Amino acid sequence: MAKSAVRFRDSVAQFERLSADIAARRFAPVYLLMGDESYFIDALCDRLASTILGEAERSFNQIVLYGRDTEPGQVINFCRQMPMMGSYEVVILKEAQQMRQIEKLSLYTQKPQASTILVVCHKEKSVDKRSAFYKQAAACGAVFESVRPRDYEIGPWLSGFIASKGCRIDEKALSMLTDHLGCDVSKIANELEKLLVSLPEGTQRITDRDIERNIGISREYNNFELCKAVLGRDMARALRIADHFGRNPKENPLLVTVLALFGQFRQLFVLNYLYWLARRRGTGAPSDAELMRALKVGNVFAINELRQAMPRWPNNKVFGVLGLLREYDGKSKGLDAGGASDGELLRELLLKMLTI
Repeated sequence: MAKSAVRFRDSVAQFERLSADIAARRFAPVYLLMGDESYFIDALCDRLASTILGEAERSFNQIVLYGRDTEPGQVINFCRQMPMMGSYEVVILKEAQQMRQIEKLSLYTQKPQASTILVVCHKEKSVDKRSAFYKQAAACGAVFESVRPRDYEIGPWLSGFIASKGCRIDEKALSMLTDHLGCDVSKIANELEKLLVSLPEGTQRITDRDIERNIGISREYNNFELCKAVLGRDMARALRIADHFGRNPKENPLLVTVLALFGQFRQLFVLNYLYWLARRRGTGAPSDAELMRALKVGNVFAINELRQAMPRWPNNKVFGVLGLLREYDGKSKGLDAGGASDGELLRELLLKMLTI
């Protein structure tokens, strides 16, 4: 099957549109919620389950089925039932990716019943878009495709998610969260919900201290601080952080650290190139807005930190660093590591980088 053209930002925008429709009680007869990012699928399913029917109606007009234990014919039979003393019969099919011959649901979606709302949650992958079931669901209902974010997309989404809760997050705290939790939206949202509940009432700003206190990520020994030390060519501090990582390898895997450093130096390479290009063309220095778009960062603070590093890291040195990071990416996965621990490899990598 061809790779989906849907991007993470498209998923977020559609999620917000569907959420608004649900809140306004503008329901579709069929919802096909599919894709490899489960957070948005679960959130839409929960909103539908708690909004369409009142609490008293749910016990006899809302049915939850599971793909592994259900045949398509059973789903269709439930969908064709009339609601009891209510406006809608709601049929929710969870873990639909485990259902055999799911395409047979097209026997229902070709002519859905006006009094039934069918919600199909198909995780881990998308339904075949060539199938009659997909085409009919798209024609008569709402199809939502949930894709996972790339590493540079998670930060802006996370900032917006926190803003929707009436709060904001510092750049360092944001980096600590994304470095520690990666791009798993469900895990990040779960940790944030717990964090927001634990903060004092009226808190409007999440800091690195809040992250350290409530999630257990060190605000001194993390990838954000390591990248900062390397960009500043502060070898002593970089090696102190590396020693801490070496003593706590489970919380600080080498692969994640290499990826964080690679992302930082990739941005630095682009920044150096854009300034070189501006000088060659005789135009003014790129604006902050242009740089944020090119580097895919959401704030001027990160741009200024990279600007300060430019004199220390011209692109001939950045090339050497990127080559080292590719080499140690392989070693972090066990290729030619020579039996060295993650801590030993990181210390070795930093010494080579900082002496370029």
